[in-house]
This record gives sequence, structure tokens and C-alpha cells, in this order.
Amino acid sequence: MDDQQLLRYSRHILLNELGIEGQEQLLASHALVIGAGGLGSPVALYLGSAGVGRITVVDHDVVDETNLQRQIAHTLDRVGQPKAESVKAAIAAINPDPQVNALVQRADDALLDRLLPTVSVVIDCCDNFATRHMVNRACVRHGVPLVSGAAIRMDGQLSVYDPRDAASPCYACVFPETSDVEETRCATMGVFAPLVGIVGTMQAAEALKLMCGMGSRLTGQLLMIDGRDLGFNQIALPRQPGCAVCGQPH
Repeated sequence: MDDQQLLRYSRHILLNELGIEGQEQLLASHALVIGAGGLGSPVALYLGSAGVGRITVVDHDVVDETNLQRQIAHTLDRVGQPKAESVKAAIAAINPDPQVNALVQRADDALLDRLLPTVSVVIDCCDNFATRHMVNRACVRHGVPLVSGAAIRMDGQLSVYDPRDAASPCYACVFPETSDVEETRCATMGVFAPLVGIVGTMQAAEALKLMCGMGSRLTGQLLMIDGRDLGFNQIALPRQPGCAVCGQPH
């Protein structure tokens, strides 16, 4: 690190749990953020401000005025612009250090297989089960930890799935693709604005801890958040030996 970086990241460096070595690991890391909306906004901003060296943001959508109630990386003057590009601009306004790659497209298997060999952690901030399962399968294939979050109405959840840990379940262990899960969208169900900030900020914290070597105590745990009374409940998630994704050789 140069003198300017030592100053910029001084509050991290002062932490015994992080220090210079941890900050250097962040600067050498590559984070992949899937989705640049309500969750992806705080995730990307905190990864950028914390000095993650490379950040790839994948989102096919454009900024809409209805997004501004909760998607804090975007601004009124960027309505109509691709969300990935908007997030890139927002990070640059805070910290010019990270190399931000804005991909204006939907995530697919080919893209994930190309990116994941260079990625330290994936943060899933999307809003549909099909993409979540696709990202989970790719993380299992490539042995990359996945930080998954979701928020709808007044309820949020967060978990870390780490295929490097033999005891850790994957997303499909908890939410099998064959299960009849109701697909809910905030466009029709609503979402409490600060809730996505809470979940997204916690996703960023877990991702940063994984990248700097602190690990994550949410591996194999599901944290559920009730935005009505700010209640937090945590339950253990066992790995399923018969899981169609992580229960098979890969």
C-alpha cells in the first residue's frame, strides 16, 4: 500500500482482526456482485469504500424512478442509465482505487464459468430463484463462497454458503429447485426501504470478512430479520447428503 492508501484505510488497519495484512488481502481480492438494486447498492458501495481491489457488477436493468426509494447507489440524474454503470459511477465517487467492471447483461452459466475462476467471493443480490440457483450451482462447481441475501415486505434473510467447507450446505440444500416456492417481487408486494440496506450491509460485512481471512460465522446458518421490531433469529442449516447440487461429485 502507498501512503494515500494507508491513510484512506487507516480505520481498518487499526482493527486487530484486520490490520495491514487483511487490508492488503482486500486490495488483492475480486468480488462478484449479482444484481445492482436494493441489496446490490449497499453491497457495492461498502465493498468499494473498503478497498476491494476488483469488483464486477452484473445487472441487465436500467435505473427507474421507483428504484430510488431504496436503491441508494442510484440518483435521479441517472434514471434511464444501466444500473451496473450507475453503481460503477457511485463507487468511483467514493473511492477511485477499485477496478470496477460493469456488465450490463443477465448472469448466465457461460459468464459465471468465465468469471468465477478469478473471483474471491460471490454476493447474490438478485430477486429471483432461477438466478439464485444458477449462481449457487456455479459457486459449487468452482468452490467459491456465496453470500446470499433477500428482502421482501418487512422480512429479510441472510446466509453464507461455502463449498470449501465440507459441513456447509449450499443454497439448494435449503431451497431445493424442485420445491414449490412462491416467487415474490417488491414491485407487487412492497419492501421496507431500510430493510434492504440492513441486509445488503450485512452481506457486504460477510463478504469482506471472507476476503480478508476472518471467515464467516454465518456459514451454515440462516439469519432471519423481522423489520417490524428489528428481531433477529438464527437457525442452523445442515448439509443435505442427497442434494442434487452439492451432494454429487463436482
